[in-house]
This record gives sequence, C-alpha cells and structure tokens, in this order.
Amino acid sequence: MRSILPREIESLWTLFTAPVVWALHFIVCYVVVAIYCEKAGVWEIDFNSIRIGLGLLTLAALGMIVLSAYLAWRQWGFGSGDPPHDRPTDHDRRLFQGFATLLLSGLSFVAVVYVAIPLIFIAGCQQ
Repeated sequence: MRSILPREIESLWTLFTAPVVWALHFIVCYVVVAIYCEKAGVWEIDFNSIRIGLGLLTLAALGMIVLSAYLAWRQWGFGSGDPPHDRPTDHDRRLFQGFATLLLSGLSFVAVVYVAIPLIFIAGCQQ
C-alpha cells in the first residue's frame, strides 16, 4: 500500500503535535470569547458567529489530531507490537514513540472536545 505521507515525517516532533494543537485550540477559544465578551459592542458580529467560527476551528483541530494519531499508529506498526517496548534498540524506540504519540493523540482529542463543550451550552456573554 502506497502512502501519501512519507515515513520521514515520523520523528520526535510528531510526539508533540497533538498536545500543541490542543494547547493552541484552548488558547484561541478562550481568548476570542474573552475579548468578544469584554468588547461586545465594538465587533459587528454576534455571538453565534463566534461559536460557528470556533466550531470550525475545533473541527480543524480534531482533524489534525486524528492525522497525528494515524501517523502514530503507522509508526507503531499498526498495533502489531505489544508494549512494553523497553529493549535498547532503534526498533523498540520507534514502537514506543508511536505508542506514546497515539496515547497523547487520544488524550488531546478528548481535551479538545472538552474545551469545545461550552460553545454548545453558552448562549452569550453575561453582562
């Protein structure tokens, strides 16, 4: 099976991709809503537009995290090796890194969903 993404992108940086996406999503969501609620009269848009924009940002963040999880799953060997990968070999290091990245991607996915939940329930800013 030929892959669209080359294997060279699976490095130590892929381990940090999903948590960084979650952190950026968290910061953008809370800063945008905080600024909008503080300066609601200045912007010409309503809160529903903010919610839709942040909802699209949430979908983009979840998509990037799913891509990171796919790369981790591929690096892990599609789950062919059971943990623990604790031998001092390059192969076990790659398997461990893929498994750890997969777990971080799952945690980051759940964290992005939890950050986005208030967008569903909050109808507007409290004055």
